[in-house]
Amino acid sequence: MRQRVSLTERELSVVRLVARGCSNQEVAGELGLSQSTIKTHVSRVLAKLDLRSRTQLAAFARDTGIV
Repeated sequence: MRQRVSLTERELSVVRLVARGCSNQEVAGELGLSQSTIKTHVSRVLAKLDLRSRTQLAAFARDTGIV
């Protein structure tokens, strides 16, 4: 059973965009951040949620109602 983890508002914004299929470049443009910052956010979210890929992250977002 997955432990409940809280995400920051910024992390949730990144997750929503990734779940919509946006690339790091697109997420960066949407949020006004650098691509390296987005890569860091995605990596940290994956680690927090114990996920291995953007695909798993998108499925998690869908399954938990984030998107």
